[in-house]
Amino acid sequence: MKNYIQPGNVLTLVASAGGVKSGELVVQGAIVAVAATSAAAGEEFEAKIGEVYELPKTAAEAWAVGDPVYFDAANKMATSTAGTNKLIGVAAAAAANPSGSGVVRLNPSFSA
Repeated sequence: MKNYIQPGNVLTLVASAGGVKSGELVVQGAIVAVAATSAAAGEEFEAKIGEVYELPKTAAEAWAVGDPVYFDAANKMATSTAGTNKLIGVAAAAAANPSGSGVVRLNPSFSA
């Protein structure tokens, strides 16, 4: 196909204010990804979409496998609290209360 560009599991994005560090969860519009490289604000970086990552989470939550996981933008961490938070994936492993991180399978498709 002459219109094919790439598989799409890695996208080149531009870092927002404050920049981005490799391994950090990135939410830009409807894109939810993990930075594969670090970049200063305004610089391009590679971001991986989908797949499974250990991410910082709200410590006072227990997760069961398959629980929906959301992004708490104010605290920059994963949470099981829906509210106005963006759905980013599902728990891929149980997480205890308390614990500072959880294993998340990121949604490979975009959610508005």
